[in-house]
This record gives sequence, structure tokens and C-alpha cells, in this order.
Amino acid sequence: MLAEHLVKLVFFLALIFVLTPWPSPPIALAIGLALGLFLTNPYAKQTKSYSKTLLQVCVVGLGFGMNLQQVIRAGRSGFIYTALGITATMLLGMLLGRLLKVADTNALLISVGTAICGGSAIAAVGPVAGAKDEEMSVSLGTVFILNSVALLIFPAIGLAVGLNESQFGLWAALAIHDTSSVVGATAKYGAGALAVGTTVKLARALWIVPLTIGTAFVKRKEARIQWPWFILFFCLAAIINTYLPVGKEIYPWIVKLARIGLTVTLFLIGCGISKATLKKVGARPLVQGVILWIIVGVLSLLLIRAGVIGL
Repeated sequence: MLAEHLVKLVFFLALIFVLTPWPSPPIALAIGLALGLFLTNPYAKQTKSYSKTLLQVCVVGLGFGMNLQQVIRAGRSGFIYTALGITATMLLGMLLGRLLKVADTNALLISVGTAICGGSAIAAVGPVAGAKDEEMSVSLGTVFILNSVALLIFPAIGLAVGLNESQFGLWAALAIHDTSSVVGATAKYGAGALAVGTTVKLARALWIVPLTIGTAFVKRKEARIQWPWFILFFCLAAIINTYLPVGKEIYPWIVKLARIGLTVTLFLIGCGISKATLKKVGARPLVQGVILWIIVGVLSLLLIRAGVIGL
């Protein structure tokens, strides 16, 4: 009983620290991972639910710091890369799944998570594909592990190879799974990277809808699509910021709160990864996810540096 109270105390002390200006998003994630792996998360169910909602609210809040023309330009420029990238990633992912003898549903979910937007895509496609709870856990665990790694190493790689903020934002949107990690990595890199990364990633998330419908058609199941409404509200926030200057003194505060909320979100996501999650992931699905992620990350980085793709 005493140990349980101590764990709760550590959780709240860590949460309070994350709310201060000192920890960056990667540090917040690392603290959450330490708690999730070495201590039992006392609020596992709540943190899983709150992190998803808080992420969407924070993404909308970040919209108040973006210009609508910039959002449209980034989304339009990244459309072709997104379409080609999603198609190639899906095909390659399913091929790797076959070669590694990963179960078809697991292979599909990991491919979807890598191709579009991580956990959100898996959560939308999984029920339509008839995925079992165990298969959902394995796929989500794989994506969350790789998300954690990406958030920590991508900014360092970007600086090492000399990517400017626009290039890094595009690379993060193409090669990092979840929106939360894209925003966290790009926010650390710079305001320009954050603008490009967020808009391209949110445009990419819209592909959840046609892919879910396509999966339902193939599986002959009724599609229950989880519409990403927060993307619409993000665009509305950008419209308000662009055309309603009357609130120009308030908008920066909303953006600041959204960034603090994002840091808290990453802490909560880290807390949700436990030793049990790592065991559930298993070797083959994780190998599939890692190989697919490395190929996508390296290839997109090379194409961006060569100037083949860009905004």
C-alpha cells in the first residue's frame, strides 16, 4: 500500500516538473518512459485516454500560431509526396510482413501506422480489419517504441546532415509515425520546421478516411470511420489567426499553452509503455516495423537532401 502511494507521488511530481519551462518534449517523453518501464503506471487507463484527447486539443491550439496561406501551401506541396509515399510504404510493409512471416493483420496495421500517422491510423483501421486486442497492442506497441526513438534522434540527425527548418519539417512529417512525435521533434528544431511538419502531417492524416474505406471494402466489413475532426479545427484556428487580428495578443498565449500541453502529452505517452507492452510486441512485428521505418526514413532523407522533393 505504501509502495502504491509512493508511485503515485513520483508520478505527480514528474507531472509537475513536466509543466515547468525546463524539460523539452524529448526529456518529457524520456521521463514518462522511465516511469512506465521501471514503475507501474498508477493511472494507465486515464493516461491513455487523456493523452489522445490532449494531443488533439494541442494540435488545434498550435493552429493559432500559423498563417492559413502557409498551411495551404505546405499541404498542397506535400500532396504528391504523401500519395506516393503512402502507396510505396504500404506495399513495402506488406512485402516485409510476408518475408518475415508476420501475421497478415499485424503486418497491415504496422504498415498503415508507418505510412500515415501511427497510432491514429491503427486505431481507425484496426476494427475495420477485424484486428484482435492482442494484434492492436502489438502494432501500437511497435509504433510507440519507434516514435520514442524518432523523437530523441531525429533533431540530432537533422542538424548533423545540415537540414534547414523546412527540410527537417518535411522529413519529420514523412518519416515519423505519430503527429505528437512530429510536433515534438519539429518544435525542438525551430518554428519553421514546426509549421511545415505539422501541416504536412495533418494533411497526411486525412488519408485515414480513404484507407479505412478501402480496408472495409477488401474485408467486406461495414466501415466505422473515426473522422479526424481535430484537423478541421486546426484549419479553423489558422483561419482565425490569419483573418481576425483582433485577438493577436491572445493567440501567442494559446500557442504557448498548446506547446506545454504537448510536452505533457508526450510524458503521458511515455508512461503508457511498460515492460508488458514490450513483451507483447514480440520480435518479428518489431523487426518489420524497424526495417520499414529505416527504409522510409533514409530514402526520404536522401531525396530531400538531393532536392528531389521539397516545399
